[in-house]
Amino acid sequence: MTDTPANTAPYGSWSSPITTELLTAGSIGLDEVQVDADDIYWIERRSNDGGRSVLVRYRPGGRCVDLTPAPFNVRSRVHEYGGAAYTVRDGLIVFANFDDRRLYLLDTQTPDNQPTPLTPESDFRYAAPELDLRRRRLIAIREDHTNSDEEPVNTLVSLDLDDVDPHGGRVIFTGSDFVSSPTLDADARRLAWITWNHPAMPWDRAILWVADVVTDGSLARVRALTDGRDAVGQPRWAPDGRLFYITEQSGWANITSVDPELPDAGATPLPPLELEFGLPGSALGSSDYDFGADGRVVCSWWDRGVGRLGVLNPATGALSPVSTAAVAFSSLTCTGDSVVLIANEPLEPAAVTRISLERPDTPAAATLMRSTDAELDKACLSVAEELTWHNSMGLPVHGFFYAPTNGRVTADPAELPPLLVVSHGGPSSLSSPALSLGVQYWTSRGFAVLDVNYGGSTGFGREYRERLRGGWGVVDVDDCATGAQLLAECGRVDSDRLAIRGGSAGGYTTLCALTFTKVFKAGASYFGIGDLEALVRDTHKFESRYVDGLVGPYPAARELYRERSPVHHVERLSSPMILFQGADDEVVPPNQAQSMADALRARGLPVALLIFEGEGHGFRMQANITRALEAELYFYARIFGFTPADPIEPVTIDNLAPKGHTP
Repeated sequence: MTDTPANTAPYGSWSSPITTELLTAGSIGLDEVQVDADDIYWIERRSNDGGRSVLVRYRPGGRCVDLTPAPFNVRSRVHEYGGAAYTVRDGLIVFANFDDRRLYLLDTQTPDNQPTPLTPESDFRYAAPELDLRRRRLIAIREDHTNSDEEPVNTLVSLDLDDVDPHGGRVIFTGSDFVSSPTLDADARRLAWITWNHPAMPWDRAILWVADVVTDGSLARVRALTDGRDAVGQPRWAPDGRLFYITEQSGWANITSVDPELPDAGATPLPPLELEFGLPGSALGSSDYDFGADGRVVCSWWDRGVGRLGVLNPATGALSPVSTAAVAFSSLTCTGDSVVLIANEPLEPAAVTRISLERPDTPAAATLMRSTDAELDKACLSVAEELTWHNSMGLPVHGFFYAPTNGRVTADPAELPPLLVVSHGGPSSLSSPALSLGVQYWTSRGFAVLDVNYGGSTGFGREYRERLRGGWGVVDVDDCATGAQLLAECGRVDSDRLAIRGGSAGGYTTLCALTFTKVFKAGASYFGIGDLEALVRDTHKFESRYVDGLVGPYPAARELYRERSPVHHVERLSSPMILFQGADDEVVPPNQAQSMADALRARGLPVALLIFEGEGHGFRMQANITRALEAELYFYARIFGFTPADPIEPVTIDNLAPKGHTP
């Protein structure tokens, strides 16, 4: 806590301990927790190391060591979003290296062992490796980019662990547009995996498969266990040999199971719950449940956007909550009578945490690694307030409101704060009330923030998520706009200083909100979509048909695409805008931001465009993250008329009329 006496300052100009240094060099991203005997592994994404992802091992006694030296970058590129970048068993690690896209083997039992390649230099990408140690082999997803004139080809391949395969693996399954989640049972006799085909996304329709693995690593008795009419995800082999997975058959993402030897008997669904066990992630490798030592299912779920943790008895369907302060969980894995996961609390940074389940009502928790070592001033942290309002159609919308909070400053009671509405990416993702230093950066400087789970978000059932089907650029925009209007009408924020920001799909929502409504006075788009037609022509395979469901089939719905594309309606724009873009983005190519900026300049509206070399879809480098945040704050200061406490390098804003006030 700070002893600094409070002082009065205008909203937006507050001096904050939540610095860009804390958000970048002072913090790491945590992902992909795995357990091997007594050792615990995870990936750390370090912005102060060029955004490199490093594999870390934790050993009993609290010893942490980096396993992958520079320049290795443990990150896959399958589906562009990557995920499932490594696996470990009996001290053997196989990981995907981002820069050369090769798989590498690392034997942690050998002192000073260096990673050795398993795949050749090629146009192949790999993800989701599964070790088959009884055959000294490996199964993985391979994405073949050899033919640049056609879509990449996704297959399952088998690889030898003792030599580089000059062919990049032997194909053991092919014939679908996409393949994910290869999962071997405990003795590597059976393999389960998931496929889907255009135009579906994996959270629309997918098929669960199983096959026997034979001596040479190939597959036999390949059979489908589901009919492909519903979404399926996260196959896991239970200790008794049953295959569990998540399905939306009930309208909610629930856990179910099947005996793969008796598929005609059908799945054995647990009693349906109006809870979401798992997210429809774009990245591979999600893990929202696992099996405890007693065979029960340790799981996390979403309830109205809030994460919970518990133990599910598959025999009875009874769900027993585990008491914890965390409100979001990811990368869950079990070891003995404990669960290891990434836990996120409202007032504490994300952390790799080990929780004993011997007493669920009073579980013992140990923090293994925090995303930051900094001691956060709780008086400068804003706690999320659950908020529900009704959109223009009278349907309920959910979000989290953060009031401006800074124990070192008092506000002028005659002034109302500016509001930042956050439209998350995805668009099938969700926002949670977990601590986000990115949100606190704004609230601690005097901004109010509304983080919107607009229609289309996960965590509220399939019906809520499918509100966006055919309505992208309309439903999400209306949900964000009506939330901002509600807060202004209630006198909680300044109606003349409403802004909206978002990245990727959230960037599209931001651009649409600034184009098709008059609610917002400014906005910031991070690698957002301004031209839907250009997106479907230029984007990568994984999302090349995504917009079919969100807007309509292309080119049949071409007129609707143009109608929903902000770049074609700049005459309706009246608000200043700042755009941020990675030069190497293959998900939303840079020409999208450039076209939007050109249109705004021609319109005579204030606009700034920052393009960062070496960045893709999402910024990872410390200097670029810092520059983007500070530039956005500078932009709002010029538009809304306040002086930031932070010293900021000026940003070139085209068409900004000279004013007496310059921050």
